[in-house]
Amino acid sequence: MSELFQNIDCIELYVSDLDDGISYYCTSMGLKLLWRTDTSVGLGMENDAAEVVLQTERRKMNVDFKVESVTLSIDRIIRSGGNVQQGPFDIPIGKCAVVRDKWDNEYVILDMSKGKYVTDEHGNVVGVSKD
Repeated sequence: MSELFQNIDCIELYVSDLDDGISYYCTSMGLKLLWRTDTSVGLGMENDAAEVVLQTERRKMNVDFKVESVTLSIDRIIRSGGNVQQGPFDIPIGKCAVVRDKWDNEYVILDMSKGKYVTDEHGNVVGVSKD
């Protein structure tokens, strides 16, 4: 059986203010700004293994796993005893869903079926590219 998870896409952390979060995690912790929207920012580590996403919308931490296809992954998760809490729903880069395993661990799965963020010189998201 093939692996469902391709990699850990990101760890999402809540911050009340994005600029303060950027200052803390970039200036103090050494992460680099990759992209920014009105409600979230993606920060990179030196090895680019995963992102730290700071967001202002949900007061909880999430782990996001990248999958080939959210729709196919949901079917497999359900057949294995898990369930869907929310979704699937569209996101700018693809599809996303919030799922739970049979032990009630909640996590996010996402695919990048629409592409990757395109940013300007300041890291602001200006579009999505299939490249």
